[in-house]
Amino acid sequence: MRMYTKILFALVYVSSVFGADKPNIVIYLADDHGRAESSVYGNSEVRTSMMASLAKDGLVFENAFVASPACGPSRSALLSGLMPARNGAEENHQHPRPETQIMVKQLQAVGYEVAAFGKVAHGKFGTVCGFDHMEDAKREKIAEKVKKYLDHRTSKKPLCLMVGDHRPHVPWTKQMDYDPAKLTLPPWFVDTPETREHWGRYLTEIAGMDAEMAKIDALARNYFGNDDYLFMYTADHGGQWPFGKWNLYDSGINVPMIVRWPGHVSAGARTEAMISWIDIFPTLFDLVGGTVPAGIDGKSFADVLLGKSDHHRDLIYTTTTADGVMNIYPIRSVRTERFKYIRNINADCYHSNHSDILRKDGAGGYWDSWDAAAKKDPKAKAIIAKYYQRPAIEFFDLEKDPNEQVNLAGNPEYKKQIEKMAGMVDEWMKKQGDTVQMQRDPYPLSGPTPHEVQQKTQKRK
Repeated sequence: MRMYTKILFALVYVSSVFGADKPNIVIYLADDHGRAESSVYGNSEVRTSMMASLAKDGLVFENAFVASPACGPSRSALLSGLMPARNGAEENHQHPRPETQIMVKQLQAVGYEVAAFGKVAHGKFGTVCGFDHMEDAKREKIAEKVKKYLDHRTSKKPLCLMVGDHRPHVPWTKQMDYDPAKLTLPPWFVDTPETREHWGRYLTEIAGMDAEMAKIDALARNYFGNDDYLFMYTADHGGQWPFGKWNLYDSGINVPMIVRWPGHVSAGARTEAMISWIDIFPTLFDLVGGTVPAGIDGKSFADVLLGKSDHHRDLIYTTTTADGVMNIYPIRSVRTERFKYIRNINADCYHSNHSDILRKDGAGGYWDSWDAAAKKDPKAKAIIAKYYQRPAIEFFDLEKDPNEQVNLAGNPEYKKQIEKMAGMVDEWMKKQGDTVQMQRDPYPLSGPTPHEVQQKTQKRK
């Protein structure tokens, strides 16, 4: 009888690990989509009907954050469960250590086939992740390639389908589906016709991405024969705008995340629980009966997803370091539900990135209009100055100042809290082995702006 029990247990275990009872999973990743640019998060001007449908039938995360607001570090963190200093991809386009990119293999170990379309990993780094099928797909062509794959798929394994849309990454489409004059710009923008035009093109890309996601969902529903699969939508960081991508303000690190799973996730629900991208795969392992790898930074938020808890993390740490010669400006931060502490490690240097340096159409082409406005408008001048030159410490009371516009670093009322959070960053960096590795020197404030340096370089060529 005891032997029979052991055999029965073994059969049940094998069935649980490799059987058809495991949910199919679809993960749709946007590239450069800020949380605020969605109807689900209060922006009635941008058309995101698929996101609205997911929110109606699933769970909306108000406080989902990325590990780093740049494509490479963010995705390497997702695929490792490790923060940038621990997986090796601290700068954008910097290779993560291959042995850290283990999450796909872990899903395969519990019986999944994992297929990736479009931009899931960053660049060629996806080759070390071990996807069963990996295929690039540009913008509106994703659904076509996914359909072809599903039409020819013969495996009976449960499927994890990961789709990475390149939108709304620059360059933005020239198509304009919005009236620029009627759009509401973020208050930290310089309001010029050129800015409004680029903002309208950015929102058009978001709407196009949303429509493509609806196609993927329809393909999945048709392929699986019903809606009994887990569908997650999220984005790798905020949009390529001043104070967004490459910054540790919430407009750069707080991303949309919506999960639908009929019968498991409550429909029309929202949660304030703070979660990080490094937590996504550990959560999936938890849901499908896998074992979360020891020693990673991520941890499962399955209890939040299943409605058993509305709390996950007390602290969110984020980092950014550099992006080639464009954005050489290391920043570290820690965030609680109420407060944000930001450390600008090279405060004597220019903060800058691709947008203000290259000023290309469909990307940062509006920057010349900002410079022109600053010559006449003190408000515009102040915005540009704030963009380029940051204090060593920034501290925000998010309850009173959700847009992070008033730096309280010098306010004695918050002195103890600032010291406490500074200590948190010190301790965390030490545990992470984060020594702020830099490949290049930043641009000192005593010299020309990075844009001026780039112009001189181009003239010499």
